[in-house]
Amino acid sequence: MDRKQAIKAYSAATVCHVLWGFSFMASGFALRTTHVFLLLSHRFLSAFAVMSLLAAFGLAKPRLRGKRVWLLLVLGALEPVIYFFGEQYGIIHSGTVFSGVMIAMIPVFCMLAAAPILREKPSAGQLIFALISVGGVIGLGLMGGRSGTVELIGVIALITAVLGATGYTLLSRSISKEFTPFERTYIMIAVGAVTFTVCALIKCRFSPAEYFRPFSDSRYALAVVFLSVFCSVICYFLSSYSITYMPVAKETVFANLTTAVSVFAGVVFMHEPFSWLGLLFCLLILAGIYGVQKTAPKRDG
Repeated sequence: MDRKQAIKAYSAATVCHVLWGFSFMASGFALRTTHVFLLLSHRFLSAFAVMSLLAAFGLAKPRLRGKRVWLLLVLGALEPVIYFFGEQYGIIHSGTVFSGVMIAMIPVFCMLAAAPILREKPSAGQLIFALISVGGVIGLGLMGGRSGTVELIGVIALITAVLGATGYTLLSRSISKEFTPFERTYIMIAVGAVTFTVCALIKCRFSPAEYFRPFSDSRYALAVVFLSVFCSVICYFLSSYSITYMPVAKETVFANLTTAVSVFAGVVFMHEPFSWLGLLFCLLILAGIYGVQKTAPKRDG
């Protein structure tokens, strides 16, 4: 990967996870209005409509004939479907601290799994700096103080989410030469749209009035636009793009940037209390991300 391509890949990963950091605030607001299944349905169905329009106007064209499309269906099943189900039920049945710790371990799981599966062995320095970044996330989680009751179903759900995200990352990278970032994103979002819409329709007993009721609140509609266009279409495309050109160890550690940005968003926009200790944990996250990039094996550039 030359310098120009590296800059593009790093920029894609950074923008992606910064936007995802703001998604927590938007999702939190939207969930005051409706059930999580309806929100996920509205989010991914809207995202699918946007991507279909891009394809219809020729701005981006998926070319799937003769390709192993079933791999994209598996990719979409891993994320967003399995990951979101696991994350949501994990938070409900375990509390924010434990769930935050588990989700923060995804980059480490990805690094360890990439070694035997993709032959991308991380250096000792990368593992150390990844754990430093995870430590920052754990610290921020403990500061929240809402440990909750950890139930077995919550643990199972979070392990499922971690495995889903790990599988998504490894599969997306392994098929990156066969499918473009747009093709991967398009089918992923389509799988999410179908799955979550079925769940939402069951939840609202197939009532159109109940399904569309949340849109009577204009602020909810704005939250859905942000989550669908920016946090689904743009973010998943940028994620697929960065995974294509960056080794797993370098790309996945950016996920912890999402936590730091979510804290920043809470302080600036939600007027949550500022803490110097919280700033220290955010700096640990950033230092860990930087360290993973600088201690990469020479073959990774």
